[in-house]
Amino acid sequence: MSQTASTRRQLLARTGALGVSIAFAGNLSELFAGTAAAQNLGHTGYGPLIPDPDGLLDLPKGFRYRVLSREGDRLRSGEGPVPSNHDGMTALAGYSAGGHGRRVHLVRNHENRNTAKIPVPTVAGLTYDPAGKGGCTALTLDSRNHVLSERVAIAGTAVNCAGGPTPWGTWLTCEETEDKAGTNGYTKDHGFIFEVDPANPYRSGAAPLTAMGRFQHEAIAVDPRSGIVYETEDAFERPFGLFYRFLPHAPHGGLGSLRAGGRLQAMRVPGVPDLSSIQQTGASFESIEWVDVPDPLAARTPIRFQDFGPKGITHAQKLEGCYWGGRSVYFVSSFARSADGSAADHYGQIWRYDPAARRLTLVIVFGPDTDIQLPGESPDNICLAPSGGLMVCEDGNGAQHVYGVTRRGEVYAMARNAQNIGTPEQPEWGEFAGVTFSPDGGTMYVNCYTPGTTFAVTGPWRR
Repeated sequence: MSQTASTRRQLLARTGALGVSIAFAGNLSELFAGTAAAQNLGHTGYGPLIPDPDGLLDLPKGFRYRVLSREGDRLRSGEGPVPSNHDGMTALAGYSAGGHGRRVHLVRNHENRNTAKIPVPTVAGLTYDPAGKGGCTALTLDSRNHVLSERVAIAGTAVNCAGGPTPWGTWLTCEETEDKAGTNGYTKDHGFIFEVDPANPYRSGAAPLTAMGRFQHEAIAVDPRSGIVYETEDAFERPFGLFYRFLPHAPHGGLGSLRAGGRLQAMRVPGVPDLSSIQQTGASFESIEWVDVPDPLAARTPIRFQDFGPKGITHAQKLEGCYWGGRSVYFVSSFARSADGSAADHYGQIWRYDPAARRLTLVIVFGPDTDIQLPGESPDNICLAPSGGLMVCEDGNGAQHVYGVTRRGEVYAMARNAQNIGTPEQPEWGEFAGVTFSPDGGTMYVNCYTPGTTFAVTGPWRR
């Protein structure tokens, strides 16, 4: 193990009328290393947010939105109403049937538990467990973000939170639950990853990728060279979640390749049982170990409780976002609280793992050692923007925002949810989720979790 001193500490710009500050320690530019976003990053924000007269989405001047889909409306396929709880999402490139004309396939998670107001409609050939109310819907858009189709992509799953795209153009949707058959009315075990083909969901069906583990999945990222899939676990109670990698038997990919199975391993950082104990940005750990998971299906014992030998395994609270950039995988711990059992407190960490060097580095820390935390709560869904740096979905109390962060470390409010789901006396706003960009970088897509709404935001992104 080697540790280096924090490279810098920055207090990020105030977001004007919001009256809030964001602070972090570390070198933000490292997050963009080796990515397209590093080539053309926005240097400042886009100005103050303008109140939306329609009361849906506040944006800076020059930006506009289109509502693509709203909870309770009819799916264009006629399969039923648009389900509740819009969460993780990705945008994948596509083309018209004749090969002419650009299309965008949006595949959207619905984090529905058994109490969900509007379940994902069950569809023959696309339903895993008829008792499950979660799943994904898929929208196909033309080049002007007009919705051409909207349909169920997978149904009968549960608590579909996040996931991630594959290099071969599909979506891996993740169940954030460990409920087994007989629990909450389910007829099958849950806690799996499923592959979804948004262009033709019947090609992917509803088959759980059991070798990738049964646990409270959050997000994934695929190494495009090796085919290794990295997975985060958002466990709510001690012992907290693990960071995993899945070594597929068919590493060259393609729809259905992950069904061939593989080995599931969990990360061990020598001498570090809890990642929250590391507070110094730039801290680097060599010779990271990967330990085979004794029982990936967790038939008797959840994976994080299983016996990983006398050296134990490394845990972390609230492991959420995950993406591949350059030659490394980045993953987020949204927060850690000693009152919950973590080794130390923080309001967000971003870690980088370099597989070639077997090195883990703490890149960014959000408070409390920086004195100020993110407004409401810490980073949840994040994505790299083609020209605006990093986009972060806020998930907490009070007004909810999408924040942009430039490579220079400047923070600005990109969007604010104007839909009050509370009362005038006690206003409440649903969180943002699933922020992603179109393949050409011209549109930001983002979900409002409640009431479920999917927006397409266009404007002078390359200003």
